[in-house]
Amino acid sequence: MGDLSEYRRRRDPRRTPEPIPAGDELPRGDDDVFVIQEHHASSLHWDVRLERDGVLASWAVPKGLPKEPDVSRLAVHTEDHPLEYATFHGEIPAGEYGAGTMTIWDHGRYETLHWNDHLVEVVFHGERAQGRYAFVNMHGDDNAWQVKRAEPAAEGWEELPPFVRPMSARPGKLPEESADDEWAYEFDWDGQRAIVRVQGGRATLFDETATEITHTYPELRAIGGQLGSTEALLDGEIVAFEQGLPNRAALGRRQSAAPAQAKRLVTAHPVMYLPYDLLHLDGASRLREPYLRRRELLAELGLTGPNWQVPEHYVGDGDAVLRAAETHGLAGIVAKRADSEYRPGKRSPGWIAVATKKTAGPQDYV
Repeated sequence: MGDLSEYRRRRDPRRTPEPIPAGDELPRGDDDVFVIQEHHASSLHWDVRLERDGVLASWAVPKGLPKEPDVSRLAVHTEDHPLEYATFHGEIPAGEYGAGTMTIWDHGRYETLHWNDHLVEVVFHGERAQGRYAFVNMHGDDNAWQVKRAEPAAEGWEELPPFVRPMSARPGKLPEESADDEWAYEFDWDGQRAIVRVQGGRATLFDETATEITHTYPELRAIGGQLGSTEALLDGEIVAFEQGLPNRAALGRRQSAAPAQAKRLVTAHPVMYLPYDLLHLDGASRLREPYLRRRELLAELGLTGPNWQVPEHYVGDGDAVLRAAETHGLAGIVAKRADSEYRPGKRSPGWIAVATKKTAGPQDYV
């Protein structure tokens, strides 16, 4: 039978809303219930819990269950939890073990294929967790396990690419007035182009040359926590604002800072990430989809935070958008064909960088 002594030792029923059964007698089910809880504690992870011998055998998986069979992820074996925990969600108070927000990511039934101290192999039948997975004990350490998918990825699933080269715009003039409603318009923020890759609740940032810049902007790592288990590849700009306007000098200080200085500059020169395109989402490439459809999917992600925000785009009326950019002291706007595909690494006529009159020469939007 399972053992809840360690679970009880770690928790005070007067301080936490978590279920803490009083008796020692454990219920016995059919050993087929599972729950996966998304746990925003000191670090984001997913708690995978499988009913076994009257308790929930539990593993903390920092990046969640992998979707592809060639990926192994750390799974830390934790103390058994009571069966009542299968329906628990809520806020564990600060100062308590596991403090943070816990939500139910998925729940359902599972089948046991193999279960011993070295290998637990199961088949999940949930809404989000489906298929065969193996939890493997590493080096005889009861806490150190790994989990991997033990069958091919779901049909149609495409692996999240490590990087996609940004598409760029050609300098030019506004589209002809007769074609105005076939174009969408964005402000040119004159920032640093950045591709953000989010997987397993972790965000990795790259500049346009594929050089990782995550350490340069530590405040942007939290984008991963907001997206949780969503896998995405974003395209946008990093901008430092001062008095409401992009400030290239302030951004330059952030770009040139050594890793040890980066954290100190977060307060002195904070940045915003402005994602304006979505290149990959949850197992599907979005490169061939029209610009406006990619924008719809991006909006549905709800990306709003202290250091990131999806900027507005405007369909038609490009002349008014350009005048607004000039009024607010911006470098210009970018016109994007509403039906344009994303062409990695290409300078496409489907995107046009249009400079304001106050800007010396056309802007090279990259």
